[in-house]
Amino acid sequence: MITNVLEYLENAAALYPEKTVFGDEDRSITYQELLTQARAIGSKIAAMGLRRKPVIVGTDHTISCLITFLGVVYSGNFYVPLDLKLPQARLSSIVEVSDAGLLILPEQAVEAAQKFASGRTVITRESLNRTDVDEQRLTDIRASHLDVDPLYLMFTSGSTGVPKGVLISHRSVVDLVEQFAETFSFDEKEVFANQAPFDFDVSVKDIYSTLRNAATMYIVPQKLFSMPAGLVPYLNEHKVTVIIWAVSAMDILSSVKAFDKEYPQYLKKIMFSGEVMPIKVLNYWRSYLPEAMYVNLYGPTEITCNCTYYVVDRSFEIGEMLPIGAAFKNTEILLLDADGHVVPTGESGEICVRGAGVAHGYYRNPEATAAAFTQNPLNQEYPEKIYHTGDFGFYNERNELVFAARRDWQIKHMGHRIELTEVENTAGKLEFIERSCCQYDSEKGRIVMVYQAPERCDREILNGMKEFLPKYMCPNRLIWMRQLPMNARGKIDRVLLRQRFTGDPQQVYKEIVLMDAGEKAAALEAELNAQDLTVRGYTKDTAELRVPTILLYTQENASPAAEFSENPYLLAVYQKAGEDGAMHWFCISPDTREEVLLTSAACDLSAVLEEVKAARLPEKKRRGRV
Repeated sequence: MITNVLEYLENAAALYPEKTVFGDEDRSITYQELLTQARAIGSKIAAMGLRRKPVIVGTDHTISCLITFLGVVYSGNFYVPLDLKLPQARLSSIVEVSDAGLLILPEQAVEAAQKFASGRTVITRESLNRTDVDEQRLTDIRASHLDVDPLYLMFTSGSTGVPKGVLISHRSVVDLVEQFAETFSFDEKEVFANQAPFDFDVSVKDIYSTLRNAATMYIVPQKLFSMPAGLVPYLNEHKVTVIIWAVSAMDILSSVKAFDKEYPQYLKKIMFSGEVMPIKVLNYWRSYLPEAMYVNLYGPTEITCNCTYYVVDRSFEIGEMLPIGAAFKNTEILLLDADGHVVPTGESGEICVRGAGVAHGYYRNPEATAAAFTQNPLNQEYPEKIYHTGDFGFYNERNELVFAARRDWQIKHMGHRIELTEVENTAGKLEFIERSCCQYDSEKGRIVMVYQAPERCDREILNGMKEFLPKYMCPNRLIWMRQLPMNARGKIDRVLLRQRFTGDPQQVYKEIVLMDAGEKAAALEAELNAQDLTVRGYTKDTAELRVPTILLYTQENASPAAEFSENPYLLAVYQKAGEDGAMHWFCISPDTREEVLLTSAACDLSAVLEEVKAARLPEKKRRGRV
């Protein structure tokens, strides 16, 4: 019986010591090398006296990060993945909630960490490589290990603004990857292509399915999802057979018609999760790879990645709902009403989960744990924990589970109860819309729909939706974007859209990156800091900026970086000569990617920023597309 995920690594290393286990953009590593290096790191950490404690690991998309994860596990502790690109306030919150005494970071991140990790031990990832293996210490740690011991602590958003840490055990991950291997017939010939960041639980399936099956995993460079022309050649070069990707990642390839030039020749198993899969995207993939297995996965972080699956077994038309299927073995789905009773067949109820995948709870947060992880109301005889997902579902006529809506997506509008999911699903029936997100502006009493399409099509949308929905359910405001913003989890960034279009716009852009600042940098930083804005220096890698950011070009007639136009988080502000020959401030609308002439005087930087921070730019100011 497997009680520790490290047994998967050890078994694979014994069978295939020289086989490549992980590969990234710069290097690859064999099973034996991974085993040796992880044990050395585990020995070093264990010598610090920590046991069953959280250890924060600064993440990047590299093999070194994965080695560190496993090293923490060898030390008898559990790792806390931390994306160092997060805003400083969130980094500080995660460190505080986890109360981790040790942080392991890439060398270049150590200095910046003093801002959010003051008073805690910070060591470099590189320093851990120079360590000998302490066989006796590792043996003693393994002897006292239980399968219920924590493996990792993954943070999700909290409704109060404080992130919640979900604590997952070895037992839960072992159960997950065993079910995946059996259900989807994984073996040692599989080659996985990892897309998800390592602070996102989708990556857990990639990492531990690879180890469990003695397979190989390649870490896809993130730049290929921004410049997808190289993505399919990458999959073919590495002979990838399995992807477990976010829906948005698959959408990228379909939106640019990538398979028209080249399609993945070795891909046999295609799995997706995170959001509702648009049927038009699924049908595009199936038209080029009709023999592949397509699997719709469902589940929140709190139940260890996924609790249900649906293997696509028939054709779907635009407007139909893709089921989320049935529960994995050793997992049960309960559809409950507000009183804890099972809903009648065909009716919608909250999706609740019981089984080995249910997390321990929220770390150091008993109140939130008690609210979401409760006693099974159908069992009054002995303690049994279930997790309330907050999602609603129903069983269709084929007895397949179908996702219906989030609990917090239901609104009261014009006296009617409305599921915003239904409005979005209806928009998905219109061929000229690629994606949409509905929000409710309670202050103004209107449904706001932000949509992604090649061009503005407000009139066509309203006419089309009236064929399916009553007038009171149709959007009252339509906002066109060339590309909807995606959060780090690969989902539509609903929080950002809600802030920008239904909340206080002044709370959206809080960071400025100075572009081409040169000698002006110090003076500008002082002026901008006074406006309660986080200021950073020049960066060439604007495509990686995922926090709503103003790119301030300080040189006259500067040319905004080309790559920012594909990132809806970025708003470029710059000076150039206007039609009257005088210097004026311009910006690029983050929604339509069109150039906008600002009304503020060219010399009044504070007024300019107040205007662009509002992020609601009048139609009449457009001056043509860029």
